[in-house]
Amino acid sequence: MAVNRRSGAPNKAVLFDKDGTLVRDVPYNVDPSLIEIAPGAAPALVALQAAGYRLGIVTNQSGVARGYFDEASVVLLGLELRRLFERSGVEIECFLFCPHHPDGAVEDYGIECDCRKPKPGLVRRALATLDADPAESWFVGDILNDVEAGARAGCRTVLLDVGNESEWLRGPYRSPSVVVPDLLHAARAILEARLMAA
Repeated sequence: MAVNRRSGAPNKAVLFDKDGTLVRDVPYNVDPSLIEIAPGAAPALVALQAAGYRLGIVTNQSGVARGYFDEASVVLLGLELRRLFERSGVEIECFLFCPHHPDGAVEDYGIECDCRKPKPGLVRRALATLDADPAESWFVGDILNDVEAGARAGCRTVLLDVGNESEWLRGPYRSPSVVVPDLLHAARAILEARLMAA
């Protein structure tokens, strides 16, 4: 179990999907000038960070596999996201993305992988990067594939019900711990759950 050296308690993290969750969903966007932080995102992350949660982003970026942009463009976008949140005093400690898609046209990227959500590989890697205990951590996303990835990795999950889930395919691991309308409510639910468990 990962332990916080300062408090002696397990490290905990909140991981976020990117598009439709932390930022406005602009399909296949890697242009930093088009990034629009979601309403309430900055104060929500400030509150979670103040409560001791380490923060990270886990995102599918199949545009790489489809040939729309390269991995370097996604890395630069991640750096810009970190800079934007730093202005509010928020540290995004990891930004991980899956560049694959089984129908991708680019060699080496058009594959089945264990990192593309709803599979949990990338979520598990983010938790390891943050040295965080899955049982003390959360995954926040706007579709049930996010929920499934987080739950399979051992996290509790939050679904932002903002109209981006269109299929509502139910199944194992696809029932969120909490359903909320926005990130401020997500932060409140996570913090309230933490108090109830204390």
